[in-house]
Amino acid sequence: MKVPTRRRQSIFHSAVKTRNFFSETDLEAIRRATGEAEGRTSGEIVPVVVGACDDYDEAAWKAAAFGALTAALAAGIVHGVGGFWLGMGWLWITAPTAAGAAIGFVLARLRPGLRRAMVSPETLDLRVGRRARQAFLDEEVFATTERTGILIFLALFERRVIVIGDEAINRAVEPHEWQDIVDHLIIGIRTGQPGPALVEAIRECGLLLEKHGVEIQPDDIDELNDGLRMEDR
Repeated sequence: MKVPTRRRQSIFHSAVKTRNFFSETDLEAIRRATGEAEGRTSGEIVPVVVGACDDYDEAAWKAAAFGALTAALAAGIVHGVGGFWLGMGWLWITAPTAAGAAIGFVLARLRPGLRRAMVSPETLDLRVGRRARQAFLDEEVFATTERTGILIFLALFERRVIVIGDEAINRAVEPHEWQDIVDHLIIGIRTGQPGPALVEAIRECGLLLEKHGVEIQPDDIDELNDGLRMEDR
């Protein structure tokens, strides 16, 4: 039995709603594509999508610092060019800096693109990888009889995709062979069409498994749910 974990609250809580990216038609197409792919091979495909792998609270403070420095620089330029102090030097020094920090903080909270830009690619990769490995365990992708589970993990905010195969899959398929599937899925996320892209990715997974002889067995049963698992965080 899975034990629910309590996630800490954040200023960015539930910033990306996964339900907004997948229609009922998408969900049915994903389920059907998974069933069809599993009907031709012994692979068990588990698609998982999360809105974001972390709250990235540090992004707000980076944006606030950037906003403060930008506003202070702008205030200095205005004063240098026109000698403008608003009659009170202390106010001209402090007010733009405080306002710039506040604006940067709020924009980072409201604008996913800015928030993402405030986080290094290495940090994004690290947290997506960690969350994908957790999803592999949470969804029990490892729990198939022949160890033929495959996790297709999409992180919408980070615009990243990870495919993790279980032992039998990794013996048959080289890691680099998933890259085309990953690349096409990332394009689907960036263009706001993750649903159709995921359907195509699942079909490509099935073809790749067929190519490498991961054949369906006479006693094969559907061991894992075919539907898309969705979490905002």
